[in-house]
Amino acid sequence: MSDLLVRPRRLRFNPRLRDLVAEARLDPRMFVMPHFVLRKPGEVQEIDAMPGIRREGVDALAKTIEADIALGIRSVLLFGVPDDSEPKHGDGRASYGEDALVPQAVASLKRRFGNDLVIMTDVCLCAYTDHGHCGVIEAGRVANDPSLEHLARMAVAHAAAGADVVAPSDMMDGRVLAIREALDDAGLVDTPIMSYSCKYASGYYGPFREAAHSAPQFGDRKSYQMDSRNKREAVLEAQLDIEEGADILMVKPGLAYLDVLAEIRAGFDQPLAVYNVSGEYSMVKAAALRGWIDERTVTMENLHAFRRAGADIIITYHARQALAEGWL
Repeated sequence: MSDLLVRPRRLRFNPRLRDLVAEARLDPRMFVMPHFVLRKPGEVQEIDAMPGIRREGVDALAKTIEADIALGIRSVLLFGVPDDSEPKHGDGRASYGEDALVPQAVASLKRRFGNDLVIMTDVCLCAYTDHGHCGVIEAGRVANDPSLEHLARMAVAHAAAGADVVAPSDMMDGRVLAIREALDDAGLVDTPIMSYSCKYASGYYGPFREAAHSAPQFGDRKSYQMDSRNKREAVLEAQLDIEEGADILMVKPGLAYLDVLAEIRAGFDQPLAVYNVSGEYSMVKAAALRGWIDERTVTMENLHAFRRAGADIIITYHARQALAEGWL
């Protein structure tokens, strides 16, 4: 007779028992679905690099979101994609002008869905500048402090239109404080900030840049996005954002930075988001289309990894399919 008293496998034989003792559990309410918003209300454009994801005008988007709400997706993250014909400027001023794309979309969606939908908006200038960088250019470099005013004005425009959460992704130093002060001065003291606190300069963003038409016209973003070799710096970035008024922290990308996600979870009590970015999504899709992996198995493995590492909020392009096909 065996003398083994402790047998972890006892809790693995029955699938219902495995579910009962699972440590990392997913809930549809923790998912945020990203969307790319076009100017023309009914327009729809497929994104070659991101199968299953589309750019949509606000009327088409509303129908998509209505179906997603029925699946259990209650939160969205909006990215504006201006028409090629729309003027772009060095300071990205079109992002907060009278006819700015995202504020108009926010107002329309809020009229349609009210408090049934949490609308988060990406705050960054890259899609609206004529150079494609996330801040103002001076002497051939992205200038930090001159960029803050424009980012703050963009955040205020989003919040004034009804955005529930503004999410600065530019990685300028001090932008959370600038946005917090601008929101408060505008009487928008109850609008929370979800900061892209630990956003790395990553090769995983390629498909997104196609989707949002946001690739820089020269150079790269390594002078302001984080170095992929650094983890202690991520803790510093998160601490600074909390001191400046951030309500939610974020780590982006997800899969290659699970150690960072776990570190931020251990060090801070604020809600923590992870962005399962375009390259991570598209790699799974490409491999699945070729029959190299089982899409459901790998997707769920990735989502559980984010949860296991400490994420409270998972921003993922997989959300709709995972719920529609009953993967949870």
